Amino acid sequence: MVRKQEKLVEIIQKAKFNDDSLLRSALTHRSYVHEHPQEGEHNERLEFLGDALLTYLSGDYLYNRHPKVGEDELTRRRSALVDEKQLSRFALEVGLDKKMRLGKGAIREGGYQNPNLLSSTFEAVVAAFYLDNNSDIEVLRNVIEPLFDSVPEEIVEFRSNLDPINQLQAWVQRHIPQNPPNLPKYIVTKTGGVPHAPEFLSEVFVDNKKYGKGMGKNTRGAKKAAAIDALNNLEEEGFI
Repeated sequence: MVRKQEKLVEIIQKAKFNDDSLLRSALTHRSYVHEHPQEGEHNERLEFLGDALLTYLSGDYLYNRHPKVGEDELTRRRSALVDEKQLSRFALEVGLDKKMRLGKGAIREGGYQNPNLLSSTFEAVVAAFYLDNNSDIEVLRNVIEPLFDSVPEEIVEFRSNLDPINQLQAWVQRHIPQNPPNLPKYIVTKTGGVPHAPEFLSEVFVDNKKYGKGMGKNTRGAKKAAAIDALNNLEEEGFI
């Protein structure tokens, strides 16, 4: 029997919508409409609805599967399950990177691999599928929950409990053990801005090897951005 998430792939890839215009709108970024005004509506309204639907479905999913978990932890897990990174993975899993309608500028800037564009398009397609099925939440649930099931529980738990700085430190201690403990080292410098809105650059190193960098409005924000960049690099290289 075809798995439910494979049905969603088939629906999207073969455009099996009753109303083809819904899917077309869901896949259309504003940059494409800017270059092709005759195309009509882009996907931002659908993105808004899809975000709300995924927030509800993920909350309901976690509430029923974790009866002993409290509100704060459920909220963190929900954020991890439907954050930009995870939704962009879902988008890739169902082939949206090959279906997005982007303007030439967005394409030149790597739009087909852009996590923000991928996650936003996924949200829009979720909404379009929901509307195409007479706003039946159960039909949508049947194709979304298998995607939630595909995310390993330990990954959701790990992401939900640690901020990026602690998450990177935990990865380093687990994979590059030393005695004394080998900790990431952050070098933060002020790079510009104005007195009331300075900008800081942070680079993070482990054993003198740079793992990431990031900008922030304060040193904490810069360190967090560097940690996020390091984690993204580790993930792209297959270490996470």
